[in-house]
Amino acid sequence: MRGLLKFKWDVFQHPPYSPDLAISDFHLFTVMKKWLGGQYFADDEEFKNVVTHWLKSQAAALYAEGIGKLVKRYDKCLNNGEDYVEK
Repeated sequence: MRGLLKFKWDVFQHPPYSPDLAISDFHLFTVMKKWLGGQYFADDEEFKNVVTHWLKSQAAALYAEGIGKLVKRYDKCLNNGEDYVEK
């Protein structure tokens, strides 16, 4: 952290509930979870290939909708003293 501060960059704290996920991708998981329900995969490689294909096949509208929801969530958070906002 000190290394970043010496450059005088703003350092944002990662939320403890999902430090390894990009916050911009949160909207994909509900849709993907429904799509994956009941499917079984022989190994991790098959799973990765199926998910990669699914992500590439999604319409741009899905991503645009997710970005719109993210903007609304950020707005709620910033107007709520930067506390986490579920919905």
